[in-house]
Amino acid sequence: MQETIKAQLADNRIVTEDSDQARDLYDKSRYGKLADSKVQLSFIEAMYLLEKGKLVIVDKRNKKIKQDALIKKAKKLSPNFWVRYAVYKDIRDRGYIIKTALKFGADFRIYDRGVKPGEDHAKWIVYPVHESEQLTWYEFAAKNRVAHSTKKRL
Repeated sequence: MQETIKAQLADNRIVTEDSDQARDLYDKSRYGKLADSKVQLSFIEAMYLLEKGKLVIVDKRNKKIKQDALIKKAKKLSPNFWVRYAVYKDIRDRGYIIKTALKFGADFRIYDRGVKPGEDHAKWIVYPVHESEQLTWYEFAAKNRVAHSTKKRL
């Protein structure tokens, strides 16, 4: 059985301990980004790994953080957290690697199965919206222009 990876929530960042397991998780599945010899995770990535039983998150006093507390903090930082998380989870569960895409003006960029970020380019960018949210044609066209200019599909 695989051991869980320990990570600490400090301010608005979640950083794994310096371990071979954390680096292996990054190397194989590209969760987070390397920061020194640790892996820095987004709240969405941490939530996903917590749900999968691969991660334990503690605070500065080494007290275990429950899923509800993590969700509460994430929703404060990102009111659209649940919609973004639902999209992230669905895409990860399908075997794709999904990373943030803020520099592309989108929420996520998605890599084809088997492709690792840095070795090839993402094929798609994604803008998660709630099903009750309305998007004007102008907004859609603007997002489509971003996708086209970055050579990605929307």
